[in-house]
Amino acid sequence: MINISLFLLLSCSALVLLEAYGFRDETDRQALLEFKSQVSEGKRAVLSSWNNSYPLCKWKGVTCGRKHKRVTSLSLEGLQLGGVISPSIGNLSFLSYLNLTDNSFGGIIPHEIGGVVPSELGSLTKLVALFLYRNNLKGKLPASLGNLTALNSLDLGDNNIQGGFPDSMARLTQIVGLSLAMNEFSGVIPPAIYNLSTLEYLSIADNHFSGSLRPDFGNLLPKIRELNMGRNGLTGAIPTTLANISTLEKFGIDVNNMTGSISPNFGNLQNLQFLLLGQNSLGSYSTGDLAFIGALTNCTRLEILEVASNKLGGDLPTSIANLSTNLNDLSLGKNLITGSIPHNIGNLINLQEFAIGGNMLTGPIPTSIGKILGLRLLYLHTNRFSGEIPSSIGNLTWLENLDVANNSLEGTIPQSIGNCSSMLHLKIASNKLNGTIPREVLEIRSLIHLSMSNNYLIGSVPKDIGRLENLVGLYAAHNKLSGELPQSLGKCLSMVQLHLQENSFDGTIPDIRRLVDVRAVDLSRNRLSGTIPEYFVNFSKLKYLNLSINNLEGRVPAQGKFKNATIVSVFGNQHLCGGIKELKLKPCIVQEPPMETKHSSRLKKVVIGVSVGITLLLVLFTCLVSLRWFIKRKKQQHTDSTTPSSLEILHEKISYGDLRNATDGFSSSNMIGSGSFGTVFKALLPTENKVVAVKVLNMQRRGAMKSFMAECESLKDIRHRNLVKLLTACSSIDFQGNQFRALIYEFMPNGSLDMWLHPEEVEDIRRPSRTLTLLERLNIAIDVASVLDYLHVHCHEPRAHCDLKPSNVLLDDDLTAHVSDFGLARILLKFDKEYFLNQLSSAGVRGTIGYAAPEYGTGGQPSIHGDVYSFGVLLLEMFTGKRPTNELFGGNVTLCSYIKSALPEQALDVADESILHSGLRVGFPIAECLRLVFEVGLRCCEESPTNRLATSEVLKELVSVKERFFRARRTTRR
Repeated sequence: MINISLFLLLSCSALVLLEAYGFRDETDRQALLEFKSQVSEGKRAVLSSWNNSYPLCKWKGVTCGRKHKRVTSLSLEGLQLGGVISPSIGNLSFLSYLNLTDNSFGGIIPHEIGGVVPSELGSLTKLVALFLYRNNLKGKLPASLGNLTALNSLDLGDNNIQGGFPDSMARLTQIVGLSLAMNEFSGVIPPAIYNLSTLEYLSIADNHFSGSLRPDFGNLLPKIRELNMGRNGLTGAIPTTLANISTLEKFGIDVNNMTGSISPNFGNLQNLQFLLLGQNSLGSYSTGDLAFIGALTNCTRLEILEVASNKLGGDLPTSIANLSTNLNDLSLGKNLITGSIPHNIGNLINLQEFAIGGNMLTGPIPTSIGKILGLRLLYLHTNRFSGEIPSSIGNLTWLENLDVANNSLEGTIPQSIGNCSSMLHLKIASNKLNGTIPREVLEIRSLIHLSMSNNYLIGSVPKDIGRLENLVGLYAAHNKLSGELPQSLGKCLSMVQLHLQENSFDGTIPDIRRLVDVRAVDLSRNRLSGTIPEYFVNFSKLKYLNLSINNLEGRVPAQGKFKNATIVSVFGNQHLCGGIKELKLKPCIVQEPPMETKHSSRLKKVVIGVSVGITLLLVLFTCLVSLRWFIKRKKQQHTDSTTPSSLEILHEKISYGDLRNATDGFSSSNMIGSGSFGTVFKALLPTENKVVAVKVLNMQRRGAMKSFMAECESLKDIRHRNLVKLLTACSSIDFQGNQFRALIYEFMPNGSLDMWLHPEEVEDIRRPSRTLTLLERLNIAIDVASVLDYLHVHCHEPRAHCDLKPSNVLLDDDLTAHVSDFGLARILLKFDKEYFLNQLSSAGVRGTIGYAAPEYGTGGQPSIHGDVYSFGVLLLEMFTGKRPTNELFGGNVTLCSYIKSALPEQALDVADESILHSGLRVGFPIAECLRLVFEVGLRCCEESPTNRLATSEVLKELVSVKERFFRARRTTRR
């Protein structure tokens, strides 16, 4: 009996000891040690406590249950662990919480986490929360995750997971939070999601989901509080049933291809805080598009309203000032909104960002903006605001960005702006501002970007501008500034861009040798004197130096940056010499002083005689010309009296004499381009002190008058931010009695797209200082596609451009594209297939060889399909750098066939090499972006007109490529 009792006692003691030393948790211990073995070797030190000599439940990140001592929680967040997730993780059968967020795990998600069936030993059937956010996981989502029926939260965001969302996930009937954001998921919205009626948080943003949302979406997820579907490829309308979800607090579907209207029913959502609808195609550029704003005044908790970059039109409703006082972000930019900002906008006292640039708003900037004391970002650029910059801006001491550029603001720069001590970016360019640069601006020590170009500013640059030590960009070009440039410019050690061209600065170039990071310096078209400083030779980062049209003298260096004529421009300085031969300067030769000779007096007499003779001949010639002019004018009276009335609705016309004076007699030095029907000159209108582009038509050329009238007719009543603006016209006779027709446009400082794509064909003076990046080309393509979509679909009288090509795409200061040259444009009465295929015209080929649609060669009528073809060719040229008439192409080889043969695998081989060297990070999928763009171009260039993409489809495809670009760039930055 004693032996039995002793045996039992020893047995119990043994069990206690075994338990104490980990017998019952041995499965968990081995699973975790196996997990550790799959962690990359360099990171295992973080898990040094994971060893057999240390109690399991005290291992780093491990939590055990109180009763059974099994692992219930594993939290390794933010430890930067690498390697792969071991399948042994599935053996932690008591695990309820797994958090591997913010590491660098690669490979796939092991299917062992969910097992094969829910009850299988070795699966995490008790798991309530699974967080794998921000790793490098790839592959497809294992269907076995659908076995984790107790799961409450699943976060797989910021990985590289591909494919769809398995149907098995519909079994997660307890799930409350689900994030698939920032992955590579594709396909339509997974039906399984519609079955997860318990969801309160859902994010599928930053993926490749496509298709439209079910109309009953709002009825299927009745408990949703946060819904983020932004940055995908979704289409169709926003379901009105979303307004049935009374719990909805945050809704984002920005950067998609959504169409239709923004429903006023959103105003029923009393809990709504975020509404993100930007960068879609919502609205129709018409009255009523903004009706939802009035309804949203009921949403008293609203904090963010973003509807920028859509197709919203109509007047800005005054009710916008009655939105929630909790609003901190209000973004309506890049639409076609008209009207004015209500005077009581200052009611939105908690606003931090107010962005309404890129519209067609008029009137003054309300002074009540100065009441929004917490405002940090104020974007009012590219509208038609008038009046003065209100001095109340000075109340905004937290303001970081102020952009009122490209408006019609007048008056002086308010001194109070110096109170904005947190300002980083001040942009007031392209207005009608006058007066001096206030010294108070120099109190803003934080400034990194100061843009004041294209105004009427006078006086000098403040002497102590060197106080702005953080200034990266100074733009004060195209003003009336004068005096000497201050030496303190040399103290702006962060300077990268210095643009002071087209002013009246005199004196010598200041000592800026310490600005070693500078990349562009433009001091052209001033009155600077003295020699060119030698220190420019040593500026290693300099990409552009323009000292043209000054009074500089002496020897031009031939070393360093001056060896490259594509970087340096010094023409128009009569007393410069030397330099490399490409600068075409006279050699530096020491000249002997002239000696007086006995023939000097005789020579003077000869000169006087010749001068008198020439004067008499000029008088006789002038009389004859005047007589001829008088006779011809009588003949022209009938012609001039029949000038079409379509010009009447343009702004006040300008005279021939004014244009002649403004262009220095139509001097070749002011010529900036030429085309089929005329020549374009740069001119300064003295009456408005404004730089413009003047297109003078060659009236001797057949069809010039028709071209003139077509352009007037096309541009008189169409309005779009990416169309070149026709300011006025001239219908007159010149001093010889000939017909004279000219069109005056806003001036585009960056010239034509053609110049940027083919800089080798441009003379040095106008050659761009760099090439276009991939993103800049995408933006330009989207701008042009937006114009075509407007002309073809949304214009009150649809019309075709008929001559789209790079030389007709002009670029402003910010490289925003503006389509020009409507000399061949046609108003379209029909778009139907039968009309297009059967009607012929005797007018012959429309447009330019290489860009004109093939059907135009057989007499086809102008059409939207023809424009799409031209756009396709333009798109291919933009990304290959090759004209359709390149010598490579001939016979059966065309630009289209050249690219088609390279896809899908060899997109990089046909791309413009300058794109491949534009600073993209290693790992950036440039080949994919190029392939997608080329595919859009080829679909536009289909032989059959009816097979070509519609402009609305083109726009959506290009926007989608742009968003892929941004996603890829974010990924490569990690």
